[in-house]
Amino acid sequence: MRDRFTFEIESLKQRLLDLATAADRALVRAIRAVDGASPDEARAVITADSAIDAEEVTIEEECLKLMALYQPVAGDLRLIVTILKVNGELERVADLASNIAARAIDMAAAPAPAECRFDFAPIVERAHKMLRGALDAFVCHRPDQARAIILEDDAVDALNAACYAAARERLPQHPAQAGYLLDCVTISHCVERIADIATNICEDVIYLEEGQIVRHQKRLAQ
Repeated sequence: MRDRFTFEIESLKQRLLDLATAADRALVRAIRAVDGASPDEARAVITADSAIDAEEVTIEEECLKLMALYQPVAGDLRLIVTILKVNGELERVADLASNIAARAIDMAAAPAPAECRFDFAPIVERAHKMLRGALDAFVCHRPDQARAIILEDDAVDALNAACYAAARERLPQHPAQAGYLLDCVTISHCVERIADIATNICEDVIYLEEGQIVRHQKRLAQ
């Protein structure tokens, strides 16, 4: 029975990694659609989201089935709980990518002048690095790496705040570009949320490897 459980867990982990790849691809394509004013690529991201949603449900069902069949305890139980939580976080990454893609379609329909355009590279690079690092920490069993990534979240928050401030500053100067500026604020917020998701995954990694719940500790310490 143990061999069968191990086989099913490994299969489940592989499905989760495949989902992570799909969510990561959606994010990359959505940002590329924004940068390249490509509504076709943006629509492809939105269309692909239904398949990611379906896979997220399937993985959740498999987790619940394993819990019912094998009644795992200790580390095995923590692993299944972590897979369940990371699974939901990855689906949210794909949803945020779809939101970014929808904004890309709007922006392509009414291009803004050069002086209004935003450079999303700094916040995207940081958030994307956090997400990939969090997934690497999960695969490689690295709670130390997870803790280091959590500390990077404040920098992404600051970049998001700067984007919001820049949009407020430009709005009176370019009132005709209000729609574009609002889209920029939305995109920045979506990217900031992806950094939050990376932080959540890192907290899940620490729980998995050490059995310690670190969620909310930073806020409670303030």
